[in-house]
Amino acid sequence: MSTALPMRQADAPVPNSTAALAPADDAPFVPPRFRWLRKHPTLIIGALLLIAVAVLSLAAPWIATHDPQDIDPLARMQPPSAEHWFGTDALGRDVFSRAVWGGRVSMIVGASVAVLATFFGIVLGLVSGFVRWADGPIMRVMDGVMAIPGILLAIALMAVTRASLTTVIIAITVPEIPRVVRLVRSLALTLREQLFVEAAHAVGTRLPTILLRHVLPNIVAPLIVQSTFVAAAAVLTEAALSFLGVGVPAQTPSWGNMMAEGRNFVTVAFHIILYPGLLLAATVLAINLLGDGLRDALDPRLARQL
Repeated sequence: MSTALPMRQADAPVPNSTAALAPADDAPFVPPRFRWLRKHPTLIIGALLLIAVAVLSLAAPWIATHDPQDIDPLARMQPPSAEHWFGTDALGRDVFSRAVWGGRVSMIVGASVAVLATFFGIVLGLVSGFVRWADGPIMRVMDGVMAIPGILLAIALMAVTRASLTTVIIAITVPEIPRVVRLVRSLALTLREQLFVEAAHAVGTRLPTILLRHVLPNIVAPLIVQSTFVAAAAVLTEAALSFLGVGVPAQTPSWGNMMAEGRNFVTVAFHIILYPGLLLAATVLAINLLGDGLRDALDPRLARQL
């Protein structure tokens, strides 16, 4: 009687590791560079919404159906129609045309304030973090500026200057600079104690070179996130200043001016204030979603999990 020999381990079938690790046939293939986007939907939604508002504003000369300054007393406070998509205001001006042109003011203010506040914040924050004798004076000035509410400081600056888009940008930028300075300073104080910075000091590298080559690249990600929040605050502040009558000139189409003009007619012509308010809310929401998405995407702790 024959006895079956036990199968040796070497003769056992080896599972196909490649096939086991291969994705299922019905699973959609996503390139590795785009996989992290699926984990940050707020970043995609915010970016797409902001792009839509920006394109709408930049295309104002071509998509505006009427001259935003054209007054028609016979078409006062008409509801939305085929001729006037968003209706007309108290002077018979087309609300849609004024809304898309007003978006340019908000985009310019938001982008300009974010760039200027970030630039001066980087310069002052790095000097405060690495030049010990300058730390105290710079931070005391920043503390004094932050002690005054931003909107009140902007109103005070506008009260002593001429109303224009440039002065609005300056008035909004000044209160935003201390926020960036404090962020950059805290990051600089942390990086100043790192070994690679101390090594650069030891070999005689000049301070400007250390700041540009070793420090600045390590604070870019937090600064990008902070810049988005500065831009959102700038858009809201500009609308508030215009609504209070101390922003851009009243004849300039802006969302704040439109809402200020329509507040007296909100019960009889709600559309005058509705559409600029929706565009303002959509813009601020888009910037905030973009900032939240960038914060999550640029977080090193989350990046290791992707």
